[in-house]
Amino acid sequence: MLLFYVLQVNQVTMERSTTSDTASEKPNPSHHNTGAVQMRIKNTNSHHDRLSQSKSMILSENVKVAEPVNRHRRNHSQHNLTLADIISTQDHTVVEKEGYLLKAKIADGGKKLRKNWSTSWIVLTARKMEFYKESKQPALANLKPGYKPECVDLCGARIEWTSEKSSRKNVFQITTVSGNEFLLQSDIDFLILDWFHAIKNAIDRLPKERSCTSRNLEFKLRRSSSIELLNSLDTESKEPKPEHRKSLIFRLNYSASDTNDRNRVKSRLKKFISRRPSLKTLQEKGLIKDQIFGSHLHLVCEHEKSTVPQFVRLCIKAVEKRGLDVDGIYRVSGNLATIQKLRFVVNQEEKLNLDDSQWEDIHVVTGALKMFFRELPEPLFPYCFFEQFVEAIKIQDNVTRIKSIKNLVKKLPRPNYDTMKILFEHLKKIAAKESVNLMSTQSLGIVFGPTLLRPEKETGNMAVHMLYQNQIVELMLSEYSKIFGSEED
Repeated sequence: MLLFYVLQVNQVTMERSTTSDTASEKPNPSHHNTGAVQMRIKNTNSHHDRLSQSKSMILSENVKVAEPVNRHRRNHSQHNLTLADIISTQDHTVVEKEGYLLKAKIADGGKKLRKNWSTSWIVLTARKMEFYKESKQPALANLKPGYKPECVDLCGARIEWTSEKSSRKNVFQITTVSGNEFLLQSDIDFLILDWFHAIKNAIDRLPKERSCTSRNLEFKLRRSSSIELLNSLDTESKEPKPEHRKSLIFRLNYSASDTNDRNRVKSRLKKFISRRPSLKTLQEKGLIKDQIFGSHLHLVCEHEKSTVPQFVRLCIKAVEKRGLDVDGIYRVSGNLATIQKLRFVVNQEEKLNLDDSQWEDIHVVTGALKMFFRELPEPLFPYCFFEQFVEAIKIQDNVTRIKSIKNLVKKLPRPNYDTMKILFEHLKKIAAKESVNLMSTQSLGIVFGPTLLRPEKETGNMAVHMLYQNQIVELMLSEYSKIFGSEED
């Protein structure tokens, strides 16, 4: 624009100079014609002269030519965006992978949720994952009114294989920056492996957590005007949500209610709780069934019409089938949540199959068996026999010591004796595989001593009692054939 203005000024000044020259000449007709011819000749070269003059004027005055300003708002916003932003916005919509997987959301914003598996159609793009419920075509699902798929931002997320969060196989976990946690699973090995690498590659291509967060904020601020942003903040701060209004009204009404009504409700609840029947009464009426865990040994045997609990037999059978060669059997602890689940199944008198895949960890079975004996109201060695067994183990002569232990064992109630015999026979088979499972009679004594034998009231001699408990179990394993041997039971 400045160059065009300079050229116009030069042209006007040159025209003024030529008119002044012709006016100063005498009005001779002959000279007028020659002057007109000279004007034409001069004007033919005037364009080049004007350019040269304008260039010299610009250089002499050190005036820089400004670039034309584009006043279109749309073009202005596009020029502010970087090339990386334009490419990233285009790439984020490209579907990299999609298909069916089992999904479970176990945390929302850092708050733990109950695990609930469901089949989802998963769509993976460069930046996020979307979960759809039914439709194989997400575009059709979006057309449903009010339907919004669950979206997971992969920027700054972490992905890892996990075997502790679920008993299923082929499970990996995705943890987002916002604290959401998802489990994805498939029984097909190559399929879940392909998904794992695809999601991991997508996460690795994205920036880290800080840069990702700042870039998202910067991009949103550039694409939205500051006035609109301030207006949205003002409306959010000034206008309370409808649910907030309802809760406020409820609190006002509740505070204004009569306090006598609340006191009357409290008194009625207290009377109801004090009049409720006892656990024994409910059990006698058959409303609450006798549980296996936490019940007396003779009650469990009477209920099952046997002298050895069925659960003990099933556990021993499962361990001898697939656990004799396992390193640290009975010493290594199993998953406590799975053990509690097995305990619940047994207490509900459901049909128990320890060969099921959910009980495939043999340490869960051994942990449940130890829990059964530990939760007996009276241990396998009854309280009234505790001091007698301790005095017998103190005897120095080995033959006399074994004979005393044998006599005490024979005096035990029938359920205690039969259960003890089958248990120690099983533990002797464990000790026979010591070279493989590294469980000697001494190790088994340390594990089962406090579980099977304990005093009714703990005294200050806990360390001494623990030593005797271990020695009693170790001696009964070492001399099993002599204690439970050939004589008639």
